[in-house]
Amino acid sequence: MDPSGTMNPSGSSMNIGSSSSTPSSGGNGAVARKVEDASSSAHETIDRLSSAARPAVDRLTNSAHQAVDKIAGAASTAADSIAVKSEQLKDAHSRFTEEARIYVKSNPLASVGVAFAVGFVLSRIFRSS
Repeated sequence: MDPSGTMNPSGSSMNIGSSSSTPSSGGNGAVARKVEDASSSAHETIDRLSSAARPAVDRLTNSAHQAVDKIAGAASTAADSIAVKSEQLKDAHSRFTEEARIYVKSNPLASVGVAFAVGFVLSRIFRSS
């Protein structure tokens, strides 16, 4: 009988799977520790690089935001200026049209004469070219 209380016909104790089926602590454990150490070291390096790059990325982001804000401000100012000029041109057009209408009503013969003279001059300009 062997120490575990079972009968062993050969009389020797057999330790099944002691060397081939279970991992030994010397070989595979050391490799696992090395892989774990390398992984930990890689993570630390990534964290360190990320921490070092973060201020530069933040500065770049802030600069980009400021540039966009400046461009948007300039575009807004230009759009406001164009809107004001457009309104001024509409007012000038309305005034000119109304003044021309009043002039034609008060001076019909002179208006026809001016129109004839302008037409004659324009026809000479376009005919020669």
